[in-house]
Amino acid sequence: LYASRVRRRSARRSALVTAAVGAAVVGMVALLVGLAFSGSSGELAEGTRIAGIDVGGMRRGEAVATLERRYSAVSGNPITFVAGDASFRFSADQLAIEPDWRAAVAAAARTSDGFGPVRGFRRLHTRVFGAEVQPPLEVSHDALEFALGRIAGEVERESNDAALVRRGLRIELVPALAGRRLQRGRAGQIVVRSLGSIQRTSRSVALPIASSAPRVTSEMLARAARRARTAISAPVYLRGSGRSWRLPRWRVAELLLLPSDGATRLAIGGPDASAYFLALSRRVGSSPVDANFTVSYDDVRITPSRAGTELDVPATARRLLRAATSPSNRTANLVVARAEPERTTAEARAMGIDRRMGGYKTYNAGDSNRITNLRLAVTLLDGTLVPPGGTFSLNGTVGERTVERGFRPAPVIIGTEYAEEVGGGTSQVATTVFNAAWEAGLEITERNPHSLYISRYPLGRDATVYWPSLDLQFANDTERWVLVKGFVEWDGISVAIYGGERRRVESSEGTMTITGSAPVERVKDPTLLRGRTVVEEEGSSPSRTTVTRTVYAANGDQLRTETWNTSYKGETRIVRVGTKTKEPKARPPGDQAKPLAGDPPTAPPPTQP
Repeated sequence: LYASRVRRRSARRSALVTAAVGAAVVGMVALLVGLAFSGSSGELAEGTRIAGIDVGGMRRGEAVATLERRYSAVSGNPITFVAGDASFRFSADQLAIEPDWRAAVAAAARTSDGFGPVRGFRRLHTRVFGAEVQPPLEVSHDALEFALGRIAGEVERESNDAALVRRGLRIELVPALAGRRLQRGRAGQIVVRSLGSIQRTSRSVALPIASSAPRVTSEMLARAARRARTAISAPVYLRGSGRSWRLPRWRVAELLLLPSDGATRLAIGGPDASAYFLALSRRVGSSPVDANFTVSYDDVRITPSRAGTELDVPATARRLLRAATSPSNRTANLVVARAEPERTTAEARAMGIDRRMGGYKTYNAGDSNRITNLRLAVTLLDGTLVPPGGTFSLNGTVGERTVERGFRPAPVIIGTEYAEEVGGGTSQVATTVFNAAWEAGLEITERNPHSLYISRYPLGRDATVYWPSLDLQFANDTERWVLVKGFVEWDGISVAIYGGERRRVESSEGTMTITGSAPVERVKDPTLLRGRTVVEEEGSSPSRTTVTRTVYAANGDQLRTETWNTSYKGETRIVRVGTKTKEPKARPPGDQAKPLAGDPPTAPPPTQP
């Protein structure tokens, strides 16, 4: 047993020694092989190809020169690119494509470089299996984008859905057309890579095109086409309560709404259908009447609401389409529904408007254009309802003053000057509304006074408006609705405010303080003798007014006390000043002084002023 163990250990030692010697021999052989194929680091390994050109064994500079020469010979030659049915020719020079041959050579050298035997094994691998290196390519991006844009412009197209088209009383089916789009990213890479290559092919280069399918095909519209042709094949009848209407084929064709924008179903609709049903609604329906308010100074009465009838257009259109697309039963019944008023009698009563809270009247002034503007504006605000907590706006209610809306040019005050604008006189309406709200005891939230004092209005209680910057507004600070009524009278306009609260208003007479002298403008007048003056316009002095309003509730509680201070500018006093000089009296003929004999002649005396 002992001898057996000794023999096994001796055998293992012999195997280890043999393996060590074998490994040493293999290592030595590998080292010798590596050294044998290491070659010169200044030369490229055999089997190295750059852009398809064999540069093995060349020194780096020689390889660069060879590649540049070969590329220069082909860079001006165009290549044909095909996209769809179109072809295009471009050369590398046109797109400023330039390969970086030095970088390519350096990259090829790195693949087979290294220390001693390592370099040899790498070069051996390259000799056996080869190594292909592509150079980095520089390109003018603007030129490339221009070329791709030109290709896309000729090749690309949007997909077109299949469509139904009516020509007279014929329905035609227009087939779908698939769209196509140039895959610009991939196409750009192919163009640059092809033109950056030295080895050219005689065949054209295909560029990738992506197709886009239409949303609607001819098969999807086949049923709608059949139904449309049936619809206009014969007249259709609409039947109402005791009446009927015959729709000839051409009318049915106008009412048909053919599928579009991805839709595949037939319908009754479009502008012609809307116009037809609007006219039909007026014949078969009656408009509902809202509950309203009729006033007679302090008295407020409610005019009851009344329900109406209206054509149910969607339901009638569906029935009409069903009849039109039926080959036998081509009669449709109208669908008429009850039309409720927007404001019922009960709702009007719940608004709580039962008394006159306050009002005011101003009188006509100015020419016919100005009076027209007054009447139009007060008519536009008539009937305005303001909810509790809501705000009345004169600009918002009357709207922009334009010729198209019936307003006329009339005098207005701009600063301290008089001018003419469309809508002149609307400020008198603002003053009327302001004083009506004042007397009603409502909260006035925006008021802009005139720049000049106007004596025909209550002291310190005028208001002006100007679209859209200056407005007159008051708030409904009551718990009930407020009704603003405007009245056109033969000698002026008036505004009254109705609501559900009784308020008492006490107003002071107001005070006016002159704050300076009227500005004076002297105008030279050559028709007046020097020293004489004539006052053409009296003008007015600047002033300041103060007026107080106290508002009480029906139970006597004081709601608010307000003091309104208003400053007015002075109106210019215009004085004409004479500049004409006095002319001398002319002497009668022959009445000239004669010199004595022997005296020298003298010149006539100068003219005296």
